[in-house]
Amino acid sequence: MIQSMTAFASRTGQLGATGWSWDMRGVNARGLDLRLRLPDGLDGLEAAARTRLAARLSRGNVSLNLRVVRDETAQTMRLDVAQLDRVLDLLDQVEARALDKELSLARPSVAEVFAMRGVVVQSAPEADNPAPLVAALTADLDALIDDFVAMRRTEGAALATVLAGHLDTIATLTEDATTAAAARRDEAQANLTAALRRVVRDVPEVDPARVAQELALLAVKADVTEELDRLRAHVAAARALLADPAPAGRKLDFLAQEFNREANTLCSKAGSAALTAIGLDLKAVIDQMREQVQNVE
Repeated sequence: MIQSMTAFASRTGQLGATGWSWDMRGVNARGLDLRLRLPDGLDGLEAAARTRLAARLSRGNVSLNLRVVRDETAQTMRLDVAQLDRVLDLLDQVEARALDKELSLARPSVAEVFAMRGVVVQSAPEADNPAPLVAALTADLDALIDDFVAMRRTEGAALATVLAGHLDTIATLTEDATTAAAARRDEAQANLTAALRRVVRDVPEVDPARVAQELALLAVKADVTEELDRLRAHVAAARALLADPAPAGRKLDFLAQEFNREANTLCSKAGSAALTAIGLDLKAVIDQMREQVQNVE
C-alpha cells in the first residue's frame, strides 16, 4: 500500500538524570530532504539518525528535533585533582612571597579551597561519558521512526482510498466518452450536410458521395479511440501502483500528467457538446487526483 509523505511523531525518554523529547514531522518534497536539530556533544547520533532515516524513507521533507534536559538536582560533585594541584601550587607561591616581604597570611580553610573555581565540578554521570546516552537515544529513535512510518502508512491508506475513487470516476467517464463518441456520428453527418447546403445554395441536393467523403475525413481527424484506449491503460497502471508497496509517488505524478494530456486531446477532438462536457469532467477529476498524488511517497 502507498505511503503519504505527511506525518508526525513524538516520543519522550529518560536515562538517569537526563530526559529527552523527540519530534519528527514530514511534508511532501521531490526527494528526501532531512533537517536535523540535535544538541552538541552527542557524538555519532547524527550519523546514526541519517542512516536510519534514509533506510526507511525515500521521499519527503523530514524535520527531526531533539531536546535534552538534565536534572540539576541529580548532579554529582567531583574533585578535579589537576585543578586542585594548580590551586595549591599557587597558594604555596603566594605564601612564599608573603614571607619574603615579612608578611603573615592566614592559611585558607578547606572550604575556601573548595570554593575556588574549577576545584569541584558538578555534572551528571552521563555528561562525563555520553556513550550510554547516545545508545539510549539511538534505540528510542528507532521507535520514533516506527511511529512516524506507521502514521505515513495510515495517511497513505486514506490517500489510496481517495485516489481509487478518482480512478473509478475516470474509468466511468472514459466509458461515457466512448458512448458519446459513437453517438456523435449521426449528429456530425447532419451538421455536415447542413453546412454544405449553406455553402452550396445553388445545389438542390448534396451529393451523398461528397458527404461520405467529408465525413470520412472528419472521422479520421476526430477519432478518439486511441485517447480512450490510453486512458483505460493509464487507469489500469495507476491501480497497479496503488497496490504496490514500493514508493510510487513519482510514477503516479507522471501518470497524472498523461491523464491530463489525453483529456486535453479528447476535448480538442470532441466535435460535440456531450463529449466536450465529459472531457471537462475528466480534466476536473484528473486535477483533483494530481493534487492528492503530490503527497504520495
